[in-house]
Amino acid sequence: MAQTVSATKSLFKRMLQRILWILLLVGILGGGVYYLVRTYTLSDGNRSGVLFKISRKGILFKTYEGQLHLGGSIQMTDQSVWNFSAESAAVYEKLQQFEGKNVTVHYKEVVNSFPWQGETNYLVDDVQLVQ
Repeated sequence: MAQTVSATKSLFKRMLQRILWILLLVGILGGGVYYLVRTYTLSDGNRSGVLFKISRKGILFKTYEGQLHLGGSIQMTDQSVWNFSAESAAVYEKLQQFEGKNVTVHYKEVVNSFPWQGETNYLVDDVQLVQ
């Protein structure tokens, strides 16, 4: 009788260990797939216009947000304003130098940016002054 209880405990312990290893493996693989899907680049390209706003904002995660008034429109409307997030502090500092000027920015659009990447799915990684 004592051997069957001991054998049952041993069997239960092995099964629990296997289940925990499987859960750990599924968690790691699931997390990796989630990260890849969420940061998948849908498109990338350039946009030109007048950079009229760049700021650092956020409560928990401080991100760099900006707005570009696209060319071809005299009035500023929702359709002529493009909202974006700067990828890094270095890009933010470069954008600050060009505020109020005509610029071309290079961006990538991700499926769904993480909260620490910015408020938008458009992540600007470079900016050039248009002469």
